[in-house]
Amino acid sequence: MDGMEHRIGRVENKADATVLASQGIEFLISAEGEVPLSSLNQKTVCLYFSGKWCRPCRTFTPQLVKHYNNLRLSGRKMEIVFVSFDRDENGFEEHFEGMPWLAVPYNARKRLWEIFRVNSIPSLIPLGSSDEFMEDAVGLIDDYGVDAFPFTRKRREELKAMDDAKRDGGKLDDLLVQGGRDYVIGGDARKVLVSELVGKTIGLYFGAHWCPPCRAFTSRLVEAYNELKITKSTSFEVVFISTDRNEEEFDLNISTMPWLAIPYNDKSRSDLSRIFKIKGIPTLVIIGPEGKLVSTNGKAMISSYGAEAFPFTTSRVIEVETVIRIKGDGLPKQVKDTKHEHLLKLDMAKAYICDHCRKQGRFWVFSCEKCDFDLHPGCIEKSW
Repeated sequence: MDGMEHRIGRVENKADATVLASQGIEFLISAEGEVPLSSLNQKTVCLYFSGKWCRPCRTFTPQLVKHYNNLRLSGRKMEIVFVSFDRDENGFEEHFEGMPWLAVPYNARKRLWEIFRVNSIPSLIPLGSSDEFMEDAVGLIDDYGVDAFPFTRKRREELKAMDDAKRDGGKLDDLLVQGGRDYVIGGDARKVLVSELVGKTIGLYFGAHWCPPCRAFTSRLVEAYNELKITKSTSFEVVFISTDRNEEEFDLNISTMPWLAIPYNDKSRSDLSRIFKIKGIPTLVIIGPEGKLVSTNGKAMISSYGAEAFPFTTSRVIEVETVIRIKGDGLPKQVKDTKHEHLLKLDMAKAYICDHCRKQGRFWVFSCEKCDFDLHPGCIEKSW
């Protein structure tokens, strides 16, 4: 069941204790003992299907506990009722021991499995009309935390509209300022006000130290970043959004980066991943000087063209590709050079080291098909 697709059939227009009473459940269980069903009246009630053996449940349950406690402290009328998928009653009791909410008796759990057709856990199902409430609120809570309450379709659309407004609104503050934090940080612990970044082209770099492709791309991005700092002065900045596993990894990561970062313990890290629909790392999102989204594919531009791609617009990439093609059209397709015994053929490469001048080259290269030998076009004896 763990990892399978959710397929849940909702019970129409059943709210609070009604669906539980209809299945012969006479009371609920708390840490102190039995609790009457009437304790659910006038509350938003969610059934939480979970099992201690389920790895995603072990990950999600502590997050749900935190959100539940925060909602209760803020005065929200909410209750969660645990429905066990544990393999025996001892497992149920051990699993329930760390939960601050209520539970249905262990022997009543299967009736609720069947009526809601739960085929994957964890699953959090708000009771009420399926026309109003989400069929499963786990994904919504993963994305929005306590802001997801009361887990209705209307609330999901409101949250999505807020994300869209932040992404498309052209205001850097809406993206990078969080609560009382109006700055981003550097690897040397300096703080830079977000307001100082307005009017620049910004690269939002989503990555992590544990990810080998991220470490490889970071080197490429550092090279382009440093080049742009020389040629474009202060018109380009990168802000790192970490998906590192802990703060120690984050600190190690940013110590190698010349740019800025969102603090590790900041909620906006996950918010930005959701807003820009980040599916994998490394990803570089480009925000233009007007605060508008330019591209979500900055990684490909940097990887292919480095600093030449600035300001990372589609029109600029077309210009760069045109210049490269024209340069290639003016070069011979093959040459014989005294610096190497074999015939050298014209080829393209994202990056290479010239075997004559030992400097890095990019785009056009004269290569040997028989051995590992590369020459800059500028290092070829000009006999054509």
